[in-house]
Amino acid sequence: MHVTDLIRKKRDGLELKPEEIEFLVIGYTAGQIPDYQMSAWLMAVVLRGMTRAELAALTSVMLNSGEVLDLSNLAGPKVDKHSTGGVGDKTSLIIAPIVAAGGVFVPMVSGRGLGHTGGTLDKLESITGFNVNLSAAEFRRILAACGCALAGQTGEIAPADKKIYALRDVTGTVESPYLICASIMSKKMAEGIDALVLDVKTGNGAFMKSEQDAAFLAELMVETGERLGKKVVALITDMDQPLGRAVGNSLEVAECLEVLDGEGPADLRELCLLLAAWMFRLAKRVATLEEGKALAAEMISTGQAREKFREIVGLQGGDAGAIDDPGRLPQAEYKIDVLSPAAGFVTTMLCEQLGTASVLLGGGRERKEDSVDPAAGMMIHKKVGDPVAVDEPLCTIYYNSAARLERARPLIEQSYKIEAAPPPKARLLVHRVIGE
Repeated sequence: MHVTDLIRKKRDGLELKPEEIEFLVIGYTAGQIPDYQMSAWLMAVVLRGMTRAELAALTSVMLNSGEVLDLSNLAGPKVDKHSTGGVGDKTSLIIAPIVAAGGVFVPMVSGRGLGHTGGTLDKLESITGFNVNLSAAEFRRILAACGCALAGQTGEIAPADKKIYALRDVTGTVESPYLICASIMSKKMAEGIDALVLDVKTGNGAFMKSEQDAAFLAELMVETGERLGKKVVALITDMDQPLGRAVGNSLEVAECLEVLDGEGPADLRELCLLLAAWMFRLAKRVATLEEGKALAAEMISTGQAREKFREIVGLQGGDAGAIDDPGRLPQAEYKIDVLSPAAGFVTTMLCEQLGTASVLLGGGRERKEDSVDPAAGMMIHKKVGDPVAVDEPLCTIYYNSAARLERARPLIEQSYKIEAAPPPKARLLVHRVIGE
């Protein structure tokens, strides 16, 4: 087989055989196929799509490129949650300790920021000392000790996905539902879980802009998971504006701590309770979603979820003192308000543009080799439907570099649309549930 032939084949819309996909993925993972050729094949997939047989083959070879964790020694259900990514989407840091405190094992292998979206690992690393680079043995040890481990892909878990994921981020090949499905499901199935709850974002800040596209991706992932013998449920949720109010790594961690204190933004609290309820239900910890929500709320109100998060942070080498004193999280040297140019109501927020602005401030990576500024980001004061007066702050930018501010600020200013009349009532947070 020759790589150029396989690139042409996919470019022309033809179906690749499982052995051809294996040749590409294993060859690239081993360093035998260069970035530029794999990038060309990925772009052909973006443009031409994949058949279900190709998708199954791609997911399987990525899954089996490394170790599949054996967690059979842990007595109890193992359930994870995954989001397809958005702006201000920090639910994993809230849900994982809630569900672990409720008696369900949560083995959570997460990723870094991708495109304009934030990454769970980058948020966790804004806690001083927090180690996301666990070996498979360390991951199992921490999971057994406290019921939850939050880590990145090790060299043992789906190494093919880890390498391809980084390449997609810098080659404009993120948005393909097939590549998203294979990436998510390969590493999630390698965790040794029994069930998975998917939060599939839709809207202008999501990779899937339309609800139809989001539903298609959700159906792909549910079908792929079920083919691999797992119970999978996907929720279609809104990303037409940032989730919560914090955008940026340490700012988002601080907001998570507010929610674990029973406070924080209502939209973020509501979604976390719902996702946790689904995890409890799939784990058969509860019989109904209402019981699941009540259990999740109890874990917060009694302080058990916050204590569980403190335990996780400590076991993974992080500064557990930051859980009680968020002032110990990285703080930006400067801040500046973005003021409303007019009176009226916020009718639109360009959510993806706000995410891009956060990346430009240093909250994400423009290039694969870039470092992240954990303190950079923004706090959103006005969201869709909110009334606003002239010169009232729409958001506050937190930054450490004037040059970065100069690039990001115009994007933030242009992300808000202010009109005299209020917009229609925001659509429901959850649109559909797939795989129920």
